[in-house]
Amino acid sequence: MKDRSKLTTEKRNPRTRDIDRRSILEIVDLINAEDAQVASAVRRERKRVARAVELVAASFRRGGRLFYVGAGTSGRLGVLDASECPPTFGVSPSMVQGLIAGGRRALVRSSEGAEDHGEAGAAAVDKKRVGPWDTVVGIAACGLTPYVRGALARARRLGASTVFIVCAPEAARAVRADVVIRPVVGPEVVTGSTRMKAGTATKLILNTLTTAAMIRIGKVFGNLMVDLRARSVKLRDRAERIVRTLTGVSRLRARRLLKAARGEAKTAVVMHARGVGFREARDILKRCGGVLRKAMKGSVPNW
Repeated sequence: MKDRSKLTTEKRNPRTRDIDRRSILEIVDLINAEDAQVASAVRRERKRVARAVELVAASFRRGGRLFYVGAGTSGRLGVLDASECPPTFGVSPSMVQGLIAGGRRALVRSSEGAEDHGEAGAAAVDKKRVGPWDTVVGIAACGLTPYVRGALARARRLGASTVFIVCAPEAARAVRADVVIRPVVGPEVVTGSTRMKAGTATKLILNTLTTAAMIRIGKVFGNLMVDLRARSVKLRDRAERIVRTLTGVSRLRARRLLKAARGEAKTAVVMHARGVGFREARDILKRCGGVLRKAMKGSVPNW
């Protein structure tokens, strides 16, 4: 698209044309009113998001990975979501990865020119040795970012599942992908500042993709993050509460179970429920594909 002014993400918002003349409270109210539209825009894409979750979960089940690819705000959001998966779900950092135009430096300092090189996006995918077992999610609010488009094109040629997240419906057809998610949040409060509504919509979608996929592969029991890595005071306390909730034991007993289970809440629960040691509990979980509900075999009837 040659005329970027036609993109929804680049249009002027008629409701905020005089925002610079408003009081501080009015500015806050205007921003809040615009933000209130984001959740409904994401909800309208729920079926496409669900299809994307299916692709991601399928990749995880066959030992594949999820890659987010983006530039600027989109890239940073991808890296953020990826970095939060290991402590939350106890997975390897390699399972969900974020690729950002400009590399690590772009995480803390703007590197806008890096997004203009499609070959760099393709090279980033090649460097990760992406294959048919992986899923690559391209994120581009405007839909035209060469780095993202280059990465997705290469991923498709390599046989990977592909997802494209774009907030400009005019550009939704510009990139081929297995699933195209296009939340239309409308023009930004400050024209073209996609770190605002488009960024918020993107964050909601990424949260859903990884959380729902992790739930589908057994990383959550009920609504408890039973695979968390208890590496801080807060997370150790949470792990103890999870074990107590699922076993009914005292806090002291939960603490001892966790110590014997090397901090693995899921393993501690199986050890108690099945009356086995650490290694046997781990073997049971492995045979059950890591799904605690199967490993419990009805030991927790209320769940």
